[in-house]
Amino acid sequence: MTFADGRAGIDAALVRRLIEAQFPRWAGLPVSPVEVDGWDNRTYRLGDDMTVRLPTAPGYVPAVAKENTWLPRLAPHLPVAVPPILATGEPGEGYPYPWSVRGWLPGETALRAPVADLDRFAGSVAGFIRALQGCDAGGGPAAGDHSWHRGAPPVFYDAEARHCLRLLDGRIDTARAAETWGAALVMEHRGDPVWFHGDIAAGNLLVVDGELTAVIDFGTSGVGDPACDLVIAWTMFTGPARAAFRTAVDQDEGTWARARGWALWKAMLILVGAIERDDAAGAAEQERVISEILADHDRRGPWAG
Repeated sequence: MTFADGRAGIDAALVRRLIEAQFPRWAGLPVSPVEVDGWDNRTYRLGDDMTVRLPTAPGYVPAVAKENTWLPRLAPHLPVAVPPILATGEPGEGYPYPWSVRGWLPGETALRAPVADLDRFAGSVAGFIRALQGCDAGGGPAAGDHSWHRGAPPVFYDAEARHCLRLLDGRIDTARAAETWGAALVMEHRGDPVWFHGDIAAGNLLVVDGELTAVIDFGTSGVGDPACDLVIAWTMFTGPARAAFRTAVDQDEGTWARARGWALWKAMLILVGAIERDDAAGAAEQERVISEILADHDRRGPWAG
């Protein structure tokens, strides 16, 4: 197997060799995998206060320079912490991609940490999104391949969404889903391009004592349409928390229509995968998300938020 195969070949021994060769001042510090890792990148603890983050495939490489350039510029304007960039590594020791050393951020992800007041938490997430949108977008990376087309019109995923609709016929209400998807496609983003994160999800929100303290993984970030950042309204929030998020994030009707499309596309894609794996629990969760997206569309009409 090669590095291009994905996660193959990245381990603690490689990280130690890279650090020793390129950052000898940190040589000898213990290296260990983090407890919860992602797919796009492998992350390792370096000592007590740092992490090493390495892309697993070529498609994730553009995020290294993007995050290392822009996170230090965005950080002073955001209400919670984002990953502090300490150094940029170069290909070496048989590893073919650039990589980074970052400061360790304490906390657990919202997937694992208890959040007692979800309404308050939803407001904090909305506050982060609003602050990010308020950052100077001049010179920022326009949505495109590097953001996996988050921040761009959702039509990029039209063929994939319609393929999922065909596969899921009889499993979900595909007529209502097609209407919701169609509404997302025709409602164009007419505002100024703004900063978006691209993957506002429970796994990228760090929590300490029930409060949002940091947002991580800006690999899909960029400048464009912020609709993709509203997907969490259905994936994590329900009832009063969703209402609190909707009020605090204060987006227009067209943005919510596109957000429903983004959420629907992703949920259908994950549902197809869960069915193929015979993952009943995973499928049930995505069916819940889809049902609530369609209900939201029905209640508010094609263009309402």
